[in-house]
Amino acid sequence: LRSLNTRIPSKAQHHAKLTFVVNRQERKSTNMSSSNSSSSLTQPQIQFTNAFNRHRHTLTAFSTCFSKEELDIVRDGFYLGLASELCPEEYDPVRFAIVTNSQVADATKTNETLRLTVEAARKSNAWDLCVESLKMKACLVGSDLDSIWMTLECGRLEWLAALSSAHTIKQTLQGALLKDAEKYGKASEGDISDAKMVYIYALSLSIPALADAAKTWQGLVQMKDKTMPLKDYNPTLWDCRKDAWKALDLGVQSAAERGGSSFEEAWNA
Repeated sequence: LRSLNTRIPSKAQHHAKLTFVVNRQERKSTNMSSSNSSSSLTQPQIQFTNAFNRHRHTLTAFSTCFSKEELDIVRDGFYLGLASELCPEEYDPVRFAIVTNSQVADATKTNETLRLTVEAARKSNAWDLCVESLKMKACLVGSDLDSIWMTLECGRLEWLAALSSAHTIKQTLQGALLKDAEKYGKASEGDISDAKMVYIYALSLSIPALADAAKTWQGLVQMKDKTMPLKDYNPTLWDCRKDAWKALDLGVQSAAERGGSSFEEAWNA
């Protein structure tokens, strides 16, 4: 690693799965019990919770998005599913716009189905009213759909930005490991661990909440340029047993989770 010299880009736009982020955010935002048999739930709350659970699969697709536009498609697709059950009167004219759209019909059972369905729905004059009615229904049972969604969207976009920014240095690190594997049969576990530490640090630079932790680490490893962690790299200083490393390590893993992914998935992508 000491022979490598790569600068981390300061801007980020590249893009990289959902484990339990949606479950956790739904529970946190709706503040409802998951059991329909609970006597504390009203009938509207039970109805909303059941609808939410039935359309959860659409919401979890946020983890496959690579842009704000794709995220908007997933959000509105989720709203469509909820509205079809919770706001049937407002949804009906939107449904008509969808079923009469030839592009939607032609794209049935293809990867374009969701996008074209949402785009057709948005063209309906009843779309805005449908969404407003849905959010009002959600509010009445203690759920903030905007908050639920923005937690997912912000987490995904932040993670995509970090992946983009750290992409070049990941390629450099993995290229060095590949050369070692070709020369010695395989890269050593120690070198792999060292490379992953540098990648974690690189990812942390695009995560605002980790700014202080990254700065502390820069000082501990005597890094002269925060965007060039491999310049004058000293493996002795990059010791994962240091207390300061835990903040970066766990912070990046948490950011990956918020983005619907994991560190290992990013490293292996």
